[in-house]
Parts: sequence; structure tokens; C-alpha cells
Amino acid sequence: MVLAVDIGNTNVVIGTFEKDTILFNERVSTNHKATDLEYAIQLKNIFEIHGVSPYTLDGAIMSSVVPSITETVQSAIKKLTGCDPTIVGPGIKTGLKIATDNPAQLGSDLVVDAVAGIKHYGAPLIIIDMGTATTISVIEEDESYSGTLIIPGMKTSIDALVSGAAQLPKVKLEASKRVVGKNTSECMANGIMYYTAAGLDGCVERIEEELGRECTVVATGGLAGSVVPLCRKPIIHDDDLLLKGLMILYEKNN
Repeated sequence: MVLAVDIGNTNVVIGTFEKDTILFNERVSTNHKATDLEYAIQLKNIFEIHGVSPYTLDGAIMSSVVPSITETVQSAIKKLTGCDPTIVGPGIKTGLKIATDNPAQLGSDLVVDAVAGIKHYGAPLIIIDMGTATTISVIEEDESYSGTLIIPGMKTSIDALVSGAAQLPKVKLEASKRVVGKNTSECMANGIMYYTAAGLDGCVERIEEELGRECTVVATGGLAGSVVPLCRKPIIHDDDLLLKGLMILYEKNN
């Protein structure tokens, strides 16, 4: 059994897998002030909830886009399990061809998504990852990673709107079946969610025009499940894509 952890700006994704089976997939809030012991306690609690022992792990793998807490979480994993996790970064074997201007700038989460996407869905492929930022990654027919669009995430956008407009309240990001809102909360939630869905449809359409072919489109991330049903383009929702990628990279490097 292997522990897989992905540290994002908003959430830390935590899961375990055994061979090709994901045993659980959970999210906790990213806490920049937490100590390694506090993260270790969170990990222990998650294991206990799922009836899994952290002391039977064969190894661990971790990716992170938050350098300030990478070592803290790494230490937490070692403190709880005794395993020193493999870190996705320079020097790790990925098998991914990166055709961007500066491959070293590519976020580890995007690498992990791409590795999983190619294996499970083939290429050409468009991967949408919806978190603090919404990223749209493009993998061409030869399985090379050609580039990314980076867009403010839905929660980031709504938080900016609320902070800049005194009379607008915080709202839950749930769209109603009608597009046109009838009250302030509904207007805001519908606005950001339908706007995002239409924007994703438009970006996918333009990427396919640029590539000259249709692509498989996969969406992942904490907010993907609520937006994909609003899109008109066929989009596969895969909430486990990051864990699948970490599984593949662990096997490649261990």
C-alpha cells in the first residue's frame, strides 16, 4: 500500500492505493501555519476513518505547488509512517515530453495530471484542473505536453468580487437549473458557474481549431464536478486523476 499526497494552494489531496486500486481519496484545507505534527495528526485521523493502518505502508509519493509547506508535510509523512516520500520534481522519471519554452516552470500537479491522462485516455488530450486556478493543459497527438492556459479559479474569482463590492455577499457555488438568477446569491452563483462553463466550452473549441482535430477532454479538481454538467462540450469528470498520476510515477521511480 502506498500513500499519495498532492499539496495545492487551497487543498491537500490525500489518498492511498494498492496496485491499481485507490483505497480512498480525501481533501483537507492547505494550512500554511500547521506544524508537521498537526499534519501528521490529520493524516492519522484520515487513515482511521477509512480503517487503514498507516504503519503498513510500502512507500509514499508527494507533489506540491506550495514550496513553503512541502518539507513540513514531508516530515509529517515520515513521522507518522516511517516512509520518506518520493517528491515529484526535477530528476524524477515521468516519461512525459514537455514542449514548452521552459519545462522547469511546469507545475508538478500538471505533470501528474498529464501522465495519468495519457495513460488512461490517450492523446490528443485536453485536461482541465479546477482549483485555486483553473488550468487547461494540452497534450498533442504525439503525447507531448504543448502548453497551458491559466485562469483564475471560480472561488478565487468570487472572493475577489465579494472583497471589491461592498453589497455582495459570500455565496455557495451551486448553480440553479435556470440560467438567469432571481436573487443576489443566485445571480452570483449562476454568473460565475455558467460563465466558467461557457468559457471552458469556448477554450476547448479554440484549442481544437488550433490543433486541427478533436480532443478527449478530462476535468478534475475540487470544483469540476459542479461545472462539467453545465458544459455543452463532452467532458469526462475524473476526480481521481491526480492520484492515478501519482500511482504511475511511484511505479516508474520505485
